[in-house]
Amino acid sequence: MTDLPGTALAAAAALVLLANLSAALTVAAGAAKMRRLADFEPLRDKRRPKVSIIVPACNEADTIEPALLSLLALDYDPLEIIVVNDRSTDRTAAVLDAVRAQHPRLIVRHIAELPDGWLGKTHALSRGAELAGGEFLLFTDADIHFEPTTLARAMTLMAGERLDHLSLTFRHIGGGPLLNAMMIDAGAGLFLLFRPWKAADPASAGFFGVGAFNLVRKPAYTAVNGHEQIKMHPIDDIMLGKIIKRSGFRQECLIGHDCLRVRWYTSPGTMIHGLMKNTFALFNYRAAYVLAGVLVVLAAAVLPLWGVLLTTGPPRVFFGLAVAVRLLSAAAGARFTGVSLKAIPFTLVTPYVNMYTILRAMAQTLADRGIEWRGTRYPLAELRKSMPILWP
Repeated sequence: MTDLPGTALAAAAALVLLANLSAALTVAAGAAKMRRLADFEPLRDKRRPKVSIIVPACNEADTIEPALLSLLALDYDPLEIIVVNDRSTDRTAAVLDAVRAQHPRLIVRHIAELPDGWLGKTHALSRGAELAGGEFLLFTDADIHFEPTTLARAMTLMAGERLDHLSLTFRHIGGGPLLNAMMIDAGAGLFLLFRPWKAADPASAGFFGVGAFNLVRKPAYTAVNGHEQIKMHPIDDIMLGKIIKRSGFRQECLIGHDCLRVRWYTSPGTMIHGLMKNTFALFNYRAAYVLAGVLVVLAAAVLPLWGVLLTTGPPRVFFGLAVAVRLLSAAAGARFTGVSLKAIPFTLVTPYVNMYTILRAMAQTLADRGIEWRGTRYPLAELRKSMPILWP
């Protein structure tokens, strides 16, 4: 007599294995297709286009000086660097003034008020773009460290391939095994969701954008009305990539690990706290999407290990293979991002952290009826009303 419960469990375990295998192969194959910025020679044309770098800064006193010094050391000209100090309450203004005293070509603008209907960061980016005189705009963050030839290499692509938008992935530096495992998970999740290797394909819906490096041809930025469309979106970097790609402009995303470095978060706690402002936005502020996402994490990432511990026979084999796929994927992710292999076993813990972060972000946003970001509260009703849909 057929053991129906056992057969059903084995089928479920096989489906979990196939789901993990499909996701792992999709990300691995996609990442392998992506080109590396370091493989391109710097642009040496004597008539290089002018680039304006725009850096929003809100309470960045601890990180902004070394980041600006790396920008000032870029091997590219003509270049202007614009820093927009967005209502900082720490020593950011003093640090900026001190750096500018040593480097007068640095342009610093201080914002005292935030207009209604804008997030602080998107407003700062928009103000910086208004001041910019370059043919290209590079939006970056206040804690990114650039290798000196980064911009010149990027402009080789922009000029040679007539791109309208180029984004680069970056290398996260520092952090312990759990934090690095969380970074591996976050990167794999974003790759699986947005398929950055398809950003250059006009027939594909894939798009991407990176806050550390979004280089845009100014006419394309103007054509999509700049940050106006996404002025209330917490995930402004990816959204900028979406509106540019969907408007028919040429886009590409490259691996920039050899050229961009940042200590994105200092600990698992700071990463969870930092994700409170935008995780619910990733699900379009819809509780049903959140619950579906949590169920996916449960089935694909949590169930396999428990299946190994609690089942026998074919189900245990399938669940064990799913765990092996997850660990091998983590090893590939560690190699891809350059973090220590010590992070690999911690990827068996990160699904619980991910579910906690997603559910907490939703609960906190709903309870507070909005989000708190750098000292400013943004009502949920306004976010939902003004925010374009991130996906599909």
